[in-house]
Amino acid sequence: MNIIIMGPPGAGKGTQAEKMTKDFALLHISTGDIFRNAVKEGTEMGKKAKEYMDKGLLVPDEIVVGIVKERLSRPDSKEGLLLDGFPRTVEQAEALDKVMQELELKINAVISVDVNEEELISRLTARRVCRNCGANFNLKYNPPKVRNICDHCSGELYHRDDDTIDTVKERLDIYNKQTLPMIEYYRQKNLYFSVDGAQQINQVYAAIKAYLEKLKNK
Repeated sequence: MNIIIMGPPGAGKGTQAEKMTKDFALLHISTGDIFRNAVKEGTEMGKKAKEYMDKGLLVPDEIVVGIVKERLSRPDSKEGLLLDGFPRTVEQAEALDKVMQELELKINAVISVDVNEEELISRLTARRVCRNCGANFNLKYNPPKVRNICDHCSGELYHRDDDTIDTVKERLDIYNKQTLPMIEYYRQKNLYFSVDGAQQINQVYAAIKAYLEKLKNK
């Protein structure tokens, strides 16, 4: 199966993605990670992306799509994958369709983890991140055992600049404007599945797992 997971910042996509990849043997492809790797490894598209980044410019969609295509072209992408962080717009979704067709792959489902804005603001403003290992904690839902100290590596936990109320609202506004139109795009293709992300983590995953099991057995 090839799955896309989407949802607003703070919805808990990462936690659900980890469970999905383990249970369904999916390759987790985080577009943020492959983007950084492409630049680091100096791939053809990575070099082009770096030219824009060095000038402080946004990387054009065609290069972002090219980097995704480079990664999906590798043999380990053929056995089932979970795309996380891409596509973000309808234009990117259309470009991904073309890439998948060229690679003789197809998207089987698009899972959206949905949470209301008030809850998302509450979650994100309470988030703390380890400076050393990058682990995420939440003062409200998943606090560290020792205040401001990472449970995993004893690194310092900090409050990200983009987790302030004003910045969170701005990020959610961008998500709503750019990403929500994709819902209709994938709904028309009968690929869209929405799950209530405000539930407990295990309840959210139970709904996702039941849907994927049903899809798998079709």
